[in-house]
Amino acid sequence: MCPEMTGPPVTGEVVVSPVLLLGQAPGDKEPKLQRPFAWTAGKTLFSWFEGIGLDEKDVRSNIYMAAVCRCFPGKKPRGGDRVPNLQEVSNCRVWLEGECGLIRPELLIPVGKLAIAQFLPVKRLTEVIGEVHRVDCFGREIDCIPLPHPSGASTWHRTTPGKELLTDALTLVGKHPAWRSLVRN
Repeated sequence: MCPEMTGPPVTGEVVVSPVLLLGQAPGDKEPKLQRPFAWTAGKTLFSWFEGIGLDEKDVRSNIYMAAVCRCFPGKKPRGGDRVPNLQEVSNCRVWLEGECGLIRPELLIPVGKLAIAQFLPVKRLTEVIGEVHRVDCFGREIDCIPLPHPSGASTWHRTTPGKELLTDALTLVGKHPAWRSLVRN
């Protein structure tokens, strides 16, 4: 269905969780390693989560991890990964809708602009990061706390105002009842 994408599809562990972590699409390393956020962006993301109570092992075993698109979209001609196009996003939407129906999350954490845009209108990250939003998750209203993409190529989360908005967002995630239910005291 998506001739520009390469497989195999990448999925997280099968976990029934009150939290759904939604990425954009796997990078080029994830299909080989067969887990989402397995490379540089993942290291950054998991360091953020460790600061609010869950290390990488705990995140992987307690949070349902999905992506807008499940296969690697390929590289851009000038470097970096290609952003999936609208048809590719549409082709994979059935999987996300089914997963949301099965796990019925209470908290959605979309990571990066493409993932955020599946549930919220977003022109600039400064308009959505650092707040809790109520969103329609395929017929159910749930809380959504967007995060910026933890890519090493992006400076957004390392400079003002992104750095402060990321801190605000992580504080909100860490205080959310769905997240708190997964943290061992």
